[in-house]
Amino acid sequence: VQLQASGGGLVQAGGSLGLSCAASGPIFRINYMAWYRQAPGKQRALVTTIGSSGNTNYADSVQGRFTISRDSAKNTAYLQMNSLKPEDTAVYYCNAEILTTTTWSNYWGQGTQVTVSS
Repeated sequence: VQLQASGGGLVQAGGSLGLSCAASGPIFRINYMAWYRQAPGKQRALVTTIGSSGNTNYADSVQGRFTISRDSAKNTAYLQMNSLKPEDTAVYYCNAEILTTTTWSNYWGQGTQVTVSS
């Protein structure tokens, strides 16, 4: 199983960016999908999650600005980031709990850089 993250880039403060995370491989079911981020010198932190029923949770710092969604048919999660701030600058990682033919496991995608200039 692989998680492939895409999107990100450089944007000015107040702008928007979108990320996507596509899961591939011998997937039977996906439980939650999530986005984490890691800023320079800081620990990786949870940004948002979306459950299999579409229930969502957000970190207080992104509530009202970020929106997570998922397309279960495509095994893909999306993160729409609006009103970006310089403090949103980080490497963003997607994460998912996936059931293969035999077991549930936690998977990480490669990081994608988001840089917000002031």
